Amino acid sequence: MFAMNFATRTGRAALLAVASLAAIVAPLTPAPALAGPRIKDVADFEGVRENQLVGYGLVVGLAGTGDSLRNSPMTRQALAAMLERLGVNASDGNLNTRNVAAVMVTAHLPPFASQGSRIDVTVSALGDARSLAGGQLLVTPLIGADQQVYAVAQGALAVGGFSAAGASGSTVSRGVPTGGRIASGALVEREIAFDIASQQELRLSLRNPDFTTAQRIATAVNQAVGAEAAHAANPGSVVLRRPPAFAGDMVSLVGRIENLEVEVDAPARIVIDENSGIVVMGDNVRVSTVAIAQGNLTISVQEDPFVSQPAPLSRGETVVAPSTNIEVEEEPGGLVVVPGGVPLRQLVNGLNALGVSPRDMISILQALKAAGAIQAEIEVM
Repeated sequence: MFAMNFATRTGRAALLAVASLAAIVAPLTPAPALAGPRIKDVADFEGVRENQLVGYGLVVGLAGTGDSLRNSPMTRQALAAMLERLGVNASDGNLNTRNVAAVMVTAHLPPFASQGSRIDVTVSALGDARSLAGGQLLVTPLIGADQQVYAVAQGALAVGGFSAAGASGSTVSRGVPTGGRIASGALVEREIAFDIASQQELRLSLRNPDFTTAQRIATAVNQAVGAEAAHAANPGSVVLRRPPAFAGDMVSLVGRIENLEVEVDAPARIVIDENSGIVVMGDNVRVSTVAIAQGNLTISVQEDPFVSQPAPLSRGETVVAPSTNIEVEEEPGGLVVVPGGVPLRQLVNGLNALGVSPRDMISILQALKAAGAIQAEIEVM
C-alpha cells in the first residue's frame, strides 16, 4: 500500500511539473500559422460534376399505411400496369388496397461512376400515404435530363420517422415517415463519358468569384509546376493548360495541384438576418472614425383607480376615481468613439461596450452604412 501511494504521489508531482513547464513555455512558443484552404476546397474542375436522376416507382408491403386507390388514380394505374407486365390482368378487377404507395425516387450520379457501381437513393411519397415504414421499392428506372436511363433502383426502405394515431384522434409523430432512403439502392447502368486524361486544357471554376483569389491560384499553380500552366481568365475561372514538358497526363497534373494551399480573399460584407437577429461580419470590414451612442427609453403607464366615498349622512355617491402613474426610464447610453480603419475585432468590442443586443446592432450597422462610415457591403436576408 505504501509503495502504491508513493508511486501515485510521484506520478502526480511529475504531472504538475510538466504542466507548470508547459505553462511557462507556452507563451514563449509562437503559435503555428494557420494553413490556407486547398484549391480543391475553393474551386471546382470543369466537367467533374454530379448529375441528378429521378424516377417514378411503387413501394409495396406497407401495413395499411399506403395510398388510398380511390383518391390516388396514378397509384391505381401504375399498379395495374405493373401487374399487366407480370402477366396478371388487373384492368377489370376492383383494386382496393392500402399496402401500395406511389413514390418519387431521386439520386445523384457522381462523376466518373462506372457501370455496375451502386449509389444511394431517396424515396418520397407522392400520394396520401401515411407512412413508408416497412416498404419495398420495386424496380424503378432513374432517368437524367436527357430522358436516358442511367440507373435502376430497388430495395427495402430505411425510414427514420414514425407516426401513431389513436381512436380519439390524438396523434404522435417524429420525423417524416413519408420519406426514406435506400443505401446503395441503385445500380448504375450507363456511364457518362468524360476523358479527362487526354485533355490539354481544363478550367477551374471558383465557388466564390474574386479577382485576387483567382490570381493567387494561378500563381500557386505556376510555382508548383514550374511553367506558365495557369492564368486567371476572369474572377470566376482559372484556365489550366498541361505544359508540353510535364511528364504526365491531365489527371496527374490535377492531382499535383489540387492540394496546393492558397490564401482566399473576399470582399468586405455584412450579412443580416432580421428574422432571427443574426449578424455575420467578414474580417475585412472596416469603419471610419465615428461616434456611436445607444440607449433605450422605457415609458411605463400604470392605472391605480381608487374608491371615493361621501361623508356619513351626506347625500353624496360612492364613485371610482381614476389614478394614473407615468414613469419614464432611460437606460444610460454612453458615446463610444470608434477610430477609423479599425479591424473587425475592435468594431465588435466597441459595439459590445454599448451593451447592444443583436437587434440594436442591426440598426447601428445600417445607420453606419447610411452615414458612409462603414466600408462594407450589407446584405439583408
